Amino acid sequence: MRQSQSVRQSQTLQQRLSPQQIQYIKMLQLPTLLLEQRVKQEIEQNPVLELDDDIGMDPDDDETADIVETGNEADPDSDESPETAGDMETTDMPDAEGQVTDESDEQASVDDSREIDWETYFQDGDEEYVPAYNSGQDEWKDVPKPYKSGLMEKLEQQTKLLDLDERQQKVAAEIIGSVDPDGYLRRDLDSIIDAVAFSDGVMVTYAEAEEVLHHIQRLDPPGIAARNLRECLMVQLELMEPGRPARDLALEILDKAWPYFKKKHYDKILRKLNISEEQLKQANQLIMLLDPKPGESDEYLNPEQFIVPDFEVYFEESMEESGSEAGEFVIRLHHRNVPSVRISRHYKEMWDSISKGSGNTDDDKTRQFIRDKMDSARWFIESIQQRKNTLMSVMTTIVALQEEFFKTGMGIRPMILKDVAERIQMDISTVSRVVNGKYVQTPFGVYELKYFFNEGMETGTGESVSNREIKNILLDLVSKEDKMNPLSDQALADAFLRKGYPVARRTISKYREQLNIPVARMRKGIG
Repeated sequence: MRQSQSVRQSQTLQQRLSPQQIQYIKMLQLPTLLLEQRVKQEIEQNPVLELDDDIGMDPDDDETADIVETGNEADPDSDESPETAGDMETTDMPDAEGQVTDESDEQASVDDSREIDWETYFQDGDEEYVPAYNSGQDEWKDVPKPYKSGLMEKLEQQTKLLDLDERQQKVAAEIIGSVDPDGYLRRDLDSIIDAVAFSDGVMVTYAEAEEVLHHIQRLDPPGIAARNLRECLMVQLELMEPGRPARDLALEILDKAWPYFKKKHYDKILRKLNISEEQLKQANQLIMLLDPKPGESDEYLNPEQFIVPDFEVYFEESMEESGSEAGEFVIRLHHRNVPSVRISRHYKEMWDSISKGSGNTDDDKTRQFIRDKMDSARWFIESIQQRKNTLMSVMTTIVALQEEFFKTGMGIRPMILKDVAERIQMDISTVSRVVNGKYVQTPFGVYELKYFFNEGMETGTGESVSNREIKNILLDLVSKEDKMNPLSDQALADAFLRKGYPVARRTISKYREQLNIPVARMRKGIG
């Protein structure tokens, strides 16, 4: 076998993103809360940036507003963004599609003859300072949020009021620490007993641990630390006043006929317990009032669930002289909690001082440091500004395409990412980053931007309708069905066909699962 070596030369074309482009892309996908954290982090890392706390702001300046007249769609092809038209200079920031731009300045070496163009950083300002980026904070940003104790802390406080000895308190602490966010204890007692023995050197029996768990389950909220749904519901029933109607029967159903009850085999419950339909109906209604997830009732358990809308959109009506209704959309980009930053003039003074020096090696290193930090600060500020421009452009286009919804709260049109991307001449991936994790506040509620993107289908009359509308019709049909004889997926498909929507049974099944609607048998009620 012959072995040989050869040298080949090939030419390939690759596209690489500059650090500025990567920074812009990362900034683009940040929601408001994370943007606030990112700005604070950059201020800590770059000494050239400083907080801008001294500016007297108009209360309305904390939002970027755009006015869109009814019937006139926003022009996404315009070179000027609504909120910054005429104010921004052309920079070397990356475009929204990640195209490679000129990076010659980035690679330039420090030269004593090459001065920083300070006007790039300080434009049209007074001698003290010029804010490079201003989010418009108001006086409320520094007001601390009121402290709210969490569920675990509340349980610990209640446990201290129980008549438990030191050994039992250690078991209680281990049980409370093992409760899941929904309020259930999915860790077996043997494991908890072993943990107490290992960490505290305390030996307890299974019966003792069971007794402590019994006490905890009867704290507030009742049913907390239950090991399964049946136990959770039974604890809540046991804590009700004994004379409450249907309480004893509800307990008996959960105790003796639980397998039938969870599968809604009501006829088998009637035969097993020898009760009437009316008695079963009363007991079932009482059980439906119980809380299946007591842990989620604590509003401060999962603070991440709070949503801060990135946009606000509303329609401002007006009357024309002819008497016909008109108006315009107001679109605002919220930046209330994002710290305002500016570039410090202190470093210009330091640069001027070094320039007058002897030009030794230490001075060169200092000049290099200042130049790098100034460039980094400028890129960061421009990334925030371009993020604002892109977000406003996307939101304005969504409003133009879903005009009926933002006016009335109904009538979602079929729309995909490509529709928005083509109008604003950006890449689909850019639009995807914008809508991911962003929310808009409307007069009809708070919606994630993803809500407005959906596929469509054609009705029997040739009209285009979104699958969001199909899901709303499905919810309406299920809510109005006879609970004694709920509609099967095929029956729902037939109902859609009668309304002029040719929806297949498998599509109904898919949408039903997405909406968390149980199958027909599990939706069956009691007369």
